[in-house]
Amino acid sequence: MTPTPLMRRFRRFATVLAGAVLVTGALTSVPASATPSGHPKPTPPPALPDLGPNVTIFSPRTPLAEIQSKLDALAAQQVDAEMSTARHAVLFLPGTYGTADKPLQFKVGYYTEVEGLGAEPGDVTINGSIEVYNRCLEGGGTSNCLALVNFWRTLGNLSLNINKSGQDGCRQSANFWAVSQAVSLRRVNVSGNTLSLMDYCTAGPQYASGGFIADSKLPAVVNGSQQQWLIRNSVVESWSNAVWNQVFSGVTGAPDDSAFPNPPYTTVAKTSLSREKPFLYVDGAGKWLVRVPAARTNTSGVSWANGMTPGRSVPLSDFFIARPGNSVAEINRALARGKNLLLTPGVYGIDRSIEVQRPDTVVLGLGHATLTAMRGAVPLKVADRAGIVVAGVTIDAGTKLSPVLLQVGGHHGHGWGRSSARNPITLSDVYFRVGGPHIGRATTALEINADHVLVDHTWLWRADHGVEGFSGDTERWKTNIGRYGLVVNGDDVTVTGLFAEHFQRYSTLWKGERGRVVFFQNELPYDPPTQADWTQPNGTLGFPGYKVADRVRTHSLSGGGVYVFNQNNPSIVTTSGFEVPRRSGVRLHHVMTVNLSAGTIIHVVNDTGTQADNTNTGTPQFVTDYPTP
Repeated sequence: MTPTPLMRRFRRFATVLAGAVLVTGALTSVPASATPSGHPKPTPPPALPDLGPNVTIFSPRTPLAEIQSKLDALAAQQVDAEMSTARHAVLFLPGTYGTADKPLQFKVGYYTEVEGLGAEPGDVTINGSIEVYNRCLEGGGTSNCLALVNFWRTLGNLSLNINKSGQDGCRQSANFWAVSQAVSLRRVNVSGNTLSLMDYCTAGPQYASGGFIADSKLPAVVNGSQQQWLIRNSVVESWSNAVWNQVFSGVTGAPDDSAFPNPPYTTVAKTSLSREKPFLYVDGAGKWLVRVPAARTNTSGVSWANGMTPGRSVPLSDFFIARPGNSVAEINRALARGKNLLLTPGVYGIDRSIEVQRPDTVVLGLGHATLTAMRGAVPLKVADRAGIVVAGVTIDAGTKLSPVLLQVGGHHGHGWGRSSARNPITLSDVYFRVGGPHIGRATTALEINADHVLVDHTWLWRADHGVEGFSGDTERWKTNIGRYGLVVNGDDVTVTGLFAEHFQRYSTLWKGERGRVVFFQNELPYDPPTQADWTQPNGTLGFPGYKVADRVRTHSLSGGGVYVFNQNNPSIVTTSGFEVPRRSGVRLHHVMTVNLSAGTIIHVVNDTGTQADNTNTGTPQFVTDYPTP
């Protein structure tokens, strides 16, 4: 690969950093002094930021064997750590890692973020592979192999030249990225071989349950067993197939969807509103910055096609770098002083709200930094101010009921118009959990009261499994309280990539006008004990996974699926997967329901669409457009 200008400028800086692995702050800047010949000595680079013990930084001059050893150890630690508290970020300084003869091949486990530190994806190149394989849950790790719970991991801002040398024949056939919810791949340029979204090299069943790609350039992609997927503002050489719900928005090379539902592709030519996730980078002088991309309208393809992604760069010195030991009071004082917020990897106990109130404030989490509610707190409140960005943060419910886990805009903020279409409040890769690693209770996960908000990839999950020690699903239903996933009261709210599952009433309840959603995936709760527990006050059987309030006049959804698996009581019935007002301004495009082996959904949307039950298990019931044109 031809070095970019940043790579050439960076060579001297990278040489000085040879061998620097853990961020310790030990390298500091010193004044230049004269050599015996009278020439000034070169000034060493600025001090490395102290990003805490769970951030690992590699230089291109770090011995490859050392990099490989550390990454292998991290992957082994995190491969089965689904409900652990460990959080990690791995950062690569600009340069090239691995060669044709000695590729760098590694896997990404739970709660691990891998990022390049270049201004553009081409500034960091990995010759090798970056992969996620199935977890084999039986037979001592040899059988029942699947990716259905391969959650919570991130890859971004680098180029991957696939080289599988030394692996067996099947493994050499592709770079495997077998993942499911709460996994993002952003700003990645992949070349040299196929990218497979399923792991077909292990024993069956090899199921996978969906993910998210944005702002990336990809070779031929094997979708394989992925049940659903969203790819946004990217370039693909080809896409192999679809299972239930594959959605493409602003993707150059996306497949044609005119034959829907065979295959079930949904292709949106341009993304109406997008903003790429902020990212860390180091410039040619060794200065650490955060790039905050600008919002864009009606776009397709990658944001970096003509150079650096449009936006603004904020010095890392303008951020308060938080660790789990910092109190909310300390964080709020820093925000009030005008600082942005960088959350280093770890789990933060939050006993009062983190208040984000200034326009254009950036809250960026590394390594799946997790805010856990304590004492019934609302962990994060975002004011109705233009340009606030929250990205890379997971928010967990605590054992005492919280009214909300993330509130955007105050209770009466809707309609004030302080956010704007040109500079919307933006949430990127923000995930929510109610239960799983511990008992969780929250009335609502995400409440949006402000207008002009963009949500770019979220998973709102009331846990269907975990390590809480419940004796069965009925105890889970009564203990892990999660009534609503997403509640939208604001107008002009856009969501690209909405995963919301298992809530006890509406997983999505939309009350604002002119809402737009591209891609929706939902599983109804597994655990209602009786039909009475899953019946609305007006007698309607069950709650739809996606509800648009009766008064709403304008709304659109492209590409949506609601699945039913009432394992606790297979006789339970849900009237419809989607419920929306019957008016021309409310439009659903390419929606479906499917039975996963237990329970019944009578209609897809309102009273339209055929029944999904155990006579057609695994076979989607589609509605192409509602209302019918």
